[in-house]
Amino acid sequence: MATPNIIPEDPSQPAKTHVALHAVPTTPGLQVDGEAAESVIAEKRIGERIKHLRLKKSMGLVELGRHTGLSASFLSQLETGRVVPTLRNLARIAMVFSKDLNYFFEPEPQTIFRIHRAKERIRLPQSGVQDPAYYFESLGYMVPDRQLDPYFAEFLPARPGHEPRAHQHFGCEFLFVLSGELTIRHGAMTYQVEQGDAIYFDASTNHSYECTGETSATALIVTLQQPIKLSGPRGTQPPGQPSKTIPSLPSAGTSRRGIASKAG
Repeated sequence: MATPNIIPEDPSQPAKTHVALHAVPTTPGLQVDGEAAESVIAEKRIGERIKHLRLKKSMGLVELGRHTGLSASFLSQLETGRVVPTLRNLARIAMVFSKDLNYFFEPEPQTIFRIHRAKERIRLPQSGVQDPAYYFESLGYMVPDRQLDPYFAEFLPARPGHEPRAHQHFGCEFLFVLSGELTIRHGAMTYQVEQGDAIYFDASTNHSYECTGETSATALIVTLQQPIKLSGPRGTQPPGQPSKTIPSLPSAGTSRRGIASKAG
């Protein structure tokens, strides 16, 4: 049997002696290799995972301490790898975030990396109209749980008598004009933009865009699932800032199949 090792504990709690990970029984069904587990701790990866869970919940160290019975100073040292957790303390933390102890010992998840080849993209028309004014291609449809949706859009020259179709959606939007000229309507305001201009706007306000040049206009559009925080009344800009306008496409979170139905 392995010789017990003393593992640093929360100084705010009564002093206790705990056996190292390889000698402590774990939760039913959980098999933890002692050497591998201690190697993970030594590399500070457990502390990093705890901090990731805490920040994801927008939780401070004091609040996490209240839930776990551990001091904020101890949790801070744990996250930075200056102290080593016991399984008991680790279990307390895991329960706060509805995680199993396995979470702390499984291989690191791979970071997101996706390439969207030009030849693999699908060109879709503006939805809700028989004669589309623009076409677009999703640049991020293969990314799971994405926080933003990027698109490449081509706007066709305006036709006489044609009225652009306005739309709105949750969050905000960014547009960078790659070529040509566009007329952007945002609420009751109308703006002219051209190659090189960039626009950022509240997409929950009705908006539309129209190509006003003799040739097609192209733009990179990114929709974000984050509400805009304004310092003044809705739709106003900070004093001294020039007025600019804005455009919009499918809302963030649109799947590859659902893109056509989301575009406005």
